[in-house]
Amino acid sequence: MINFGVRAHDYGQGTPEQIARLIGQFEVNNVQLAPAKSFPQMSEAPGQLSPGFANQVRDAFAEQGINIAVLGCYINPIHPDAQQRELSLQRFEEHLRFARDFGCSIVGTETGSRNADCSFHPLSQTPEAFAELVTSVKRLASSAEKYGVIVGIEGVAHHHTVHTYDLMEQLLHEVNSPNLQIIYDPVNFFPLDQCKHQQALMDDAFARFGKHIVAIHCKDFVQVNGMKDGDLPSGTGEMDHAHLFRLIQHYKPGIHTILESTTAETITNILSTLRPLVK
Repeated sequence: MINFGVRAHDYGQGTPEQIARLIGQFEVNNVQLAPAKSFPQMSEAPGQLSPGFANQVRDAFAEQGINIAVLGCYINPIHPDAQQRELSLQRFEEHLRFARDFGCSIVGTETGSRNADCSFHPLSQTPEAFAELVTSVKRLASSAEKYGVIVGIEGVAHHHTVHTYDLMEQLLHEVNSPNLQIIYDPVNFFPLDQCKHQQALMDDAFARFGKHIVAIHCKDFVQVNGMKDGDLPSGTGEMDHAHLFRLIQHYKPGIHTILESTTAETITNILSTLRPLVK
């Protein structure tokens, strides 16, 4: 079986109990939770989390049979504004500090861009940008080691600093911490013009750094004039989910597999489409 989950913020905002009850109607076992996106009283600033709030959230989801797989704290670790970058790193460290109180062991982010909004910038892929990323991630991994939790890093082809498998391996090597691991989103990591080779790309990812993958993000895409396009719900495009699920069952049975861009109106049909692909 595949351990399917969803992103909590795809189901709107509310109290922990409201969001948990809504998602609890569906046959999923876990969530990726970004507190600032799901709970309107939270903001994207450090200093708001506490063990009490984290326990409240943990218990609300546990009552529905759902565990919190990943805390989403998607920052720009090479933000062009040094002050904003520092605040973002502090916020991520706060999520690491309280992750265990949420019943969670992974805090996730992508690897950023020279643009504040993490959109494509050619200077994001220079050696200087990568060196800045290593500095930021070393700091986060050091905090994760103290708290006994994991920094989950997600690579994104073309757009972000870690945009190739080689750079993901280099980041793991240079940070050199067992508390730095990978959130693997195959669609995000497919090069824009290489989706016709998606099976080989997935095989290569699991062969090269599969032992470091701690969560899977699952979505879909289409090709337009030979180029990857869209950020679609799983089962609505050209993604070879059957091949991904075979790799998961071989290399990472039971890993949290988080479906992106689902809604209360679509999740049941999406699950009905995906489950027969699990062999």
